[in-house]
Amino acid sequence: MEAESIPSLTPLLEGADQWGELLLLLPLLVALEAVLSADNAIALAAISRRLHDPQRQRQALNLGLGLALVFRLGLILLARWVLNFWPLQLAAAGYLLWLCGSNLLQPGDETSGDGPEPASDAAAATALHAQAANDSGGHHGAGGLGSVVLTLAVTDLAFSLDSVSAAVAVSDRLWLVMTGGVIGVVALRLTAELFIRWLGVYTNLERAGYLAVGLVGLRLLLRLGLPQLVPPEWTLLLLVAGLFLWGFSRRVSGETGEVNP
Repeated sequence: MEAESIPSLTPLLEGADQWGELLLLLPLLVALEAVLSADNAIALAAISRRLHDPQRQRQALNLGLGLALVFRLGLILLARWVLNFWPLQLAAAGYLLWLCGSNLLQPGDETSGDGPEPASDAAAATALHAQAANDSGGHHGAGGLGSVVLTLAVTDLAFSLDSVSAAVAVSDRLWLVMTGGVIGVVALRLTAELFIRWLGVYTNLERAGYLAVGLVGLRLLLRLGLPQLVPPEWTLLLLVAGLFLWGFSRRVSGETGEVNP
């Protein structure tokens, strides 16, 4: 539900001066960014983990979200035109669905047997993977980092179509929406690093995150082709919340490598 459609809020919003509106609406915009960006944060965390080295992951997040901030501010400046430009929305929906499918359908690291991979085999595979990444770092490190940075920025841009449209609906003051966007990116940077740690602990979390990405892409696609079938925002939030509960339902024991329910 859009805030401007609530009759009881209309006099309050119309009578607020600039500072009053800042105090009233900025927390709302930041909360809106945080709620709508939970699935974004886990996707960015999963993309950053491709670099394996924690220092390079942080560097990629800093550069990628710095570029994402530029994209997001540009999207806000051009919101009235861009948000009605259906090819961009179609491209964003297609990208999110591709991101979901390509990560869920690729051959996983898990075995197809009855139980999890033995701890010794998993540790050996992880060590070999890390060693290969380190060995190739001198030759391809810059290219790998640049690719991840660009992927992070494009992924955030695709997600921003939803959050920016919601923010513009709450307030038509450009400076206020841009301030909320800046704070939202900062919060996204912090939560993405937190999710990087959680992805190594909870076995279902990455799949839950990519399923949530797919839901956002499907909603964008429905909004373009079959708007009468687009579920309300609260339905999407409940589905994402359910996915995250499932994502946090199983964790790996730090000592044995076994999966704990």
